Amino acid sequence: MQTEIEVKFLGVNHDDVRKRLQAAGAVCEQPMRLMHRTVMDFPDLRLQTSSDGFVRIRDEGNKVEVTYKQFNKALSIDGAKEVAVVVDDYARAIKLFEAIGLQAKSEQESKRENWRLGDCEIVLDEWPWLRPYIEIEGPHEDAIRSLAQKLGFNWADAVTGSVTVAYRAEYDIPRELSVDKNPRIAFDEPVPEWMAKTRRA
Repeated sequence: MQTEIEVKFLGVNHDDVRKRLQAAGAVCEQPMRLMHRTVMDFPDLRLQTSSDGFVRIRDEGNKVEVTYKQFNKALSIDGAKEVAVVVDDYARAIKLFEAIGLQAKSEQESKRENWRLGDCEIVLDEWPWLRPYIEIEGPHEDAIRSLAQKLGFNWADAVTGSVTVAYRAEYDIPRELSVDKNPRIAFDEPVPEWMAKTRRA
């Protein structure tokens, strides 16, 4: 599997980040668009419990990608591993995994904008019930650190892991739970009651 080397900076202003990216010479490769994903696991959640993993089918607007992704327990900068393939039909990809015994855990929406500067990709992400954040992915930690500094971010503020770490920054979600507990994460849905009760001040 391919190792992803990436960090997130949470609670940012995307308009401000765009100005910084433009000033640094970055190029916007994909404008902000709505994305749909289905996260799947076996009924006994063996992917999640054995390796903090999941299967994800994601409609990115310009392509549909199927990914198996897993995170190490330390949630380090290089702790995400994945293998991905592009397919041509979102619904049929879901049916394929259902046919071998997986079930949909969560239907999710997000918005994403992709930028590139040198060997690094910068994505501006928006998720329901969450402040905007960015993610920087690159070939190695030094490249990401250098770009983060160029964009004016403090490395001490960098976090690693799945989107759940961003939700945990705003909600007191127990470590054993994932945001995937919620069957639908969408912009037209209210904050789930179990999450609303845990919102941090």
